[in-house]
Amino acid sequence: MRMSMGLEARQLQVQKIAPRMIQSMEILQLPTLALQERIEQEINENPLLEIQESDPLAPDESDDSNEPSADTRAESEKELVVDNDHDNKDDFERLLNMDGELPNTFDDSFRRSSNRIQEEGDRRHDLMANAEMRPESLNDFLLHQLAEMDIDDRVEQMAERIISTLDARDGGYLRMPLNDLLPANHTKEDLELAQEALAVVQSLEPNGIAARDLRECLLLQLTPDLPYYEEMKTLISGHLQDLAENRMPIIQRKSGLTIDAIQAARETMHKLNPKPGNAFTKTYVPNVTPDVIVEQDEDGKYKVRLDDDRVPQLYISEYYRKRLQDPTSTDEEREFIKKKINGAQWLIDSIEQRRSTLTKVAEAIVEHQKRFLDEGPEAIEPLKMQQIADKVGVHVTTVSRAVDDKWVQTPRGILPMKRFFVGGTQNEDGEDVAWDTIRLKLQTVIDKEDKSKPLSDEDLVEELGKAGMTVARRTVTKYRKKMGIPSSRQRRDWSLVKK
Repeated sequence: MRMSMGLEARQLQVQKIAPRMIQSMEILQLPTLALQERIEQEINENPLLEIQESDPLAPDESDDSNEPSADTRAESEKELVVDNDHDNKDDFERLLNMDGELPNTFDDSFRRSSNRIQEEGDRRHDLMANAEMRPESLNDFLLHQLAEMDIDDRVEQMAERIISTLDARDGGYLRMPLNDLLPANHTKEDLELAQEALAVVQSLEPNGIAARDLRECLLLQLTPDLPYYEEMKTLISGHLQDLAENRMPIIQRKSGLTIDAIQAARETMHKLNPKPGNAFTKTYVPNVTPDVIVEQDEDGKYKVRLDDDRVPQLYISEYYRKRLQDPTSTDEEREFIKKKINGAQWLIDSIEQRRSTLTKVAEAIVEHQKRFLDEGPEAIEPLKMQQIADKVGVHVTTVSRAVDDKWVQTPRGILPMKRFFVGGTQNEDGEDVAWDTIRLKLQTVIDKEDKSKPLSDEDLVEELGKAGMTVARRTVTKYRKKMGIPSSRQRRDWSLVKK
């Protein structure tokens, strides 16, 4: 291989996204609460950004002769773009004129208002007061019980080691073999000690903890005072898989129990907990705040508005406008202000662009899914993001960002905006039918079936066809499983079968 050094000229076509476009896309994708946090972060980093606040102690605002309207200020600021090539003379001139139109209510030094300081202090106080206490973990709960027991120190140490391997997210099962918790050269006595320690841990609450499989977990929860204790013990010990597959005749033949006894014991088994450690896993419940509100007016038409009242109105600091024309300002200070003006204006424009795009996308969605809002989920129409993109006149990725993690408040409740986008197929008449409509119909058919002889997937295809929905068997099987509906054999109620 010959290697050489030299200069080479190449012409390449490379697509780059401008920083301003990147920021606009990021702002568009943020839900309302995240946007508030982003604005607060930008305000802390950019002293030129100010929040337009209404002061209850301020003079009467009914007199418009002195105070320009918010629309006037927003329009004048929207046109502000720093032009570094021409020394920004036009922009500085306009900024100076704006200062003349605004009331002289600011000092020559930058500082936060007393209301702003009070508001930040209240927010920090609320965060501290409302901070959740750290919940007790599964390991801590078990260790507290273990500490109250009068057992041998070696057994206690081994029990602590076992407890340290348990994971609440895994249901509290012991997934590690006892041999792996012992030294490589462990003796028979060491293994017996580990088994004794395991028995101690399994005697703790919650019942069934530290089991090595589902069978052991359920058996640990059985007590002689439970109804059908012996029947449950028999079923769990030797027929757990047959129970899962609803093979009642096979269980009856092997165990000698009647169908009625098996059914009754299985109903009682449903009260046992197959994952006892899950009680110590904190379920995440998202704090849903609607970004869009859809309301119906007196004429029955749906109106869309953004719920962005909590998003502050931003403008560029009046103090720094003055500093641009102040002869005492240094070149570094002017350069700093130019840079911050660009950042501030980009943020203001991005927020306004988000408001416009989100409104247009929401209006297009509502117009397409009017039947869904009128009649309910069974009337939802198939809808792709590309359809909304074509209607609004934007790229499909813009629609994706606009609806991502956004919620809409409708007469049907608060729904994620992505809920309105569903795939579909065509019925016998060539009309589009959403998959959600097919799933609802599938659930209705299964609910009404004869449980002594449930419908197979082929039978379900036939029933859907009678309703004008042409669906393949594999599609019915896929959606049945996604809906958590067992197979026809598992749905059979053997107590209804004629003997």
